[in-house]
Amino acid sequence: MSIRIPTPKRVLFIATRQIGDVLITTPLISKARALWPDAEFHFLGYRGKLDMLKGNPDIQEWIETSDHPGFGEYCRLFNTLFQRYDLAFVTQPSDRAYFYGSIAALRRVGTIPSHPQGLGGNNKSGWKKAISTHTVEVDYFHQHVIVEKLRLLEPFYPSPEIAHEILFEQGVSVTPPSAEPLTPLIASQLRAPYVVIHPGPLTAYKRWPLAHWKTVIAWLTSQGLQVVLSASPAQQDLELNQDILTLLDETSRARVIDTQGHLSLPQAGTLLRGALFYIGVDTSVSHLAAACNTPSIVLFGPTPPTNFGPWPNGFAGTSPYHLRARSQTVGNVTILQGPGDCVPCRKAGCDDRPDSRSECLDLLDPTAVIRAAQRLLESR
Repeated sequence: MSIRIPTPKRVLFIATRQIGDVLITTPLISKARALWPDAEFHFLGYRGKLDMLKGNPDIQEWIETSDHPGFGEYCRLFNTLFQRYDLAFVTQPSDRAYFYGSIAALRRVGTIPSHPQGLGGNNKSGWKKAISTHTVEVDYFHQHVIVEKLRLLEPFYPSPEIAHEILFEQGVSVTPPSAEPLTPLIASQLRAPYVVIHPGPLTAYKRWPLAHWKTVIAWLTSQGLQVVLSASPAQQDLELNQDILTLLDETSRARVIDTQGHLSLPQAGTLLRGALFYIGVDTSVSHLAAACNTPSIVLFGPTPPTNFGPWPNGFAGTSPYHLRARSQTVGNVTILQGPGDCVPCRKAGCDDRPDSRSECLDLLDPTAVIRAAQRLLESR
């Protein structure tokens, strides 16, 4: 059913999670801009997570908040947001995101949990649906997160058929941040052709074993390629890259650059745009690589690629990936999954906690990654 409201003059998008969650809202923002070309768009997110929007032509103002605001910050946010907007898009199903949306606008659309308990849901989310003009249920296995966000726009079109055509069949693209020059030190060391590798996920259960990275890097350098190790400034990422470097022999090590977390996200985009290809795990940088149109090899374990696989830019439709396939390539993205009947389980590793190991990733053989890299080299 379509929603008949006056054309909004000011719209707020809310994504109070990680940098990857900010990036995957950009298709929603782009389609909303096409629908309301004269509206003013603002974006609310966590401090330090909004660099993915740098240079985005559709966003006029950023509003940053800490991920655990105190009473004083809540008061300042209330004064900043209160009834300032005609419409709010709540792109995360959290209570806090809905609280911000309820302050900011009289009309809200948003995502809500589909499970009464677990996987980020709870049994007290009925109020979110009650205060929203339109909601979309999260499906952690069979609906891609980008599709989930885009469906928030469905009722603003005259019919479901027109909405589907414009939102999905005309192609969907993710907008990366505008490029910024690399730091002089990294730029001076860079030699083409090079491959970017990002080994560090946010949580341990998405990690690939160190020995596997050693095998792949040794093969890449033996092909005459330079390897650039990407990392966030987080200590765990920096230590992970150092651990990998200590395993390499002198010949391989001489062809590896460690960025040591010195690149901003726009600079990382610059690095990725010049890369021959990219290899990484289930993390935000893999989404950035795909958005930069860089050929990408991404390693998946417990997480369903149908839900959170990097979107192949320009893909037309709603389902780029199969739920389970040892190797699948769509556009510029190759997804590799580990073996096992339980893959993907959608748990936090085998022990279902952030510091768990994931057997499916342990058993994802480096020869599968080398074969995928070989195909990319041959295609060039």
